[in-house]
Amino acid sequence: MKNNIAAIIFSLAIVISAFLLGNAFMNRNQTEGTISVTGLGKADFTSDLIVWEGSFSKESFNLQQAYSDLEKDKKIISDYLLSKGLTEKELVFNAVNSRKNTRGKYNNDGQYIGEEFLGYILTQSLQIDSKDVEKVESVSREITELLNKGIQFYSQSPRYYYTKLADLKIEMISKATADAKHRADMIAENSGGKLGELISAKMGIFQITGQNSDEDYSWGGTFNTESKEKTASITMKLDYKVK
Repeated sequence: MKNNIAAIIFSLAIVISAFLLGNAFMNRNQTEGTISVTGLGKADFTSDLIVWEGSFSKESFNLQQAYSDLEKDKKIISDYLLSKGLTEKELVFNAVNSRKNTRGKYNNDGQYIGEEFLGYILTQSLQIDSKDVEKVESVSREITELLNKGIQFYSQSPRYYYTKLADLKIEMISKATADAKHRADMIAENSGGKLGELISAKMGIFQITGQNSDEDYSWGGTFNTESKEKTASITMKLDYKVK
């Protein structure tokens, strides 16, 4: 009786072992497929913040006189800009920069003999930050009117920004992820499989380019400040398992 029981147990052990080994062999030869896809999210938007900078200078042999003349120009510039509808809060006059203006002196033989003092040059810059983009744009185009008042104002091109960029970036990530997921679903369906769990997700570079421009995308990211109308884009790379 004991021998029969031992034989039965031994036989079951062989069968179970054979099953486990066979299943392990089958699983070892099963390879789980993966799909890698890249999705794109894009959005057009209009800048809601403009930054415009300019500067003006005065030169005199007398430093005190140069400061006095610069202050007079500052008053004229400030009054002009306020008359155009800008506010005092929007006008930021930076610290005055002063330097000596000199030139090299040479004798009749062409040898350098020192520096000749030509006077002091004082320069002050002005920065205007405003959400009234159209108004500041208009003023920047009309600033040459100051020439009629005897003021030489050196104006830079306005720069354009978007204050809701963080929210826009989240929106772009959502669009890019949805686009990548849709591509993965289509690939899995066309290959006769089903999309499995997400393995990894990697965000690409966030780019901002001017609309209708010939700007090139950059590996480090492009951040356009020259155009009021812009396009934002971002990519998402997703890796999925395939059932």
